[in-house]
Amino acid sequence: MHGPAMSGWLLMALCAATGAYCLLRARARTGEERRAARAEALMGFGMAAMAVPAAVVAPPAWGWLLYAVLFGVAALRALWFSRRSGHHLHHLVGSSAMVYMSVVMAGPGAAAHGSHASHAMAAAGGVPLLTGLLLVYYAAYVLRSGARLIPVTAAPAGGGAATGGPPAEGWGARPELALACRLTMGIAMFAMLLTL
Repeated sequence: MHGPAMSGWLLMALCAATGAYCLLRARARTGEERRAARAEALMGFGMAAMAVPAAVVAPPAWGWLLYAVLFGVAALRALWFSRRSGHHLHHLVGSSAMVYMSVVMAGPGAAAHGSHASHAMAAAGGVPLLTGLLLVYYAAYVLRSGARLIPVTAAPAGGGAATGGPPAEGWGARPELALACRLTMGIAMFAMLLTL
């Protein structure tokens, strides 16, 4: 387990853990927040499945097409719900990026790659301009999300010390953890796009 296989395992574990937390968030929320958490869970588990090293499971060529169809439907759903919430536009970009990567991996020579995260570096695939635009989008998204996680200390109006403790909410309702999950998936997407 060295080199690309190790990075594939780490990426798979990170994305699977993120998807699992998003499912917890979906249980703790209602309405629009629940839809967003479910979309993020699908993205996390989909990215985890794509990152499994080929030494363990080499997906058949039709598996990549199945991913493309699944995330194509997710992109249409995100487009539909983007009328209500701008955050679904990010889901639209993410689902479209997953369709794009799946189509690239299903192309000629996909059998030689086996796993997106582990072996796609050997492949010359994708449209460089589109890949570049997606990389720029995710780099900006990651930097913006990371900046939002930096704590801002402000003196309370009453002059007393701030408690600084976490709110008395369940794990599924912590906004900073939701943002950290989005940041994690953005970094993982950036890493997967780099391998195209």
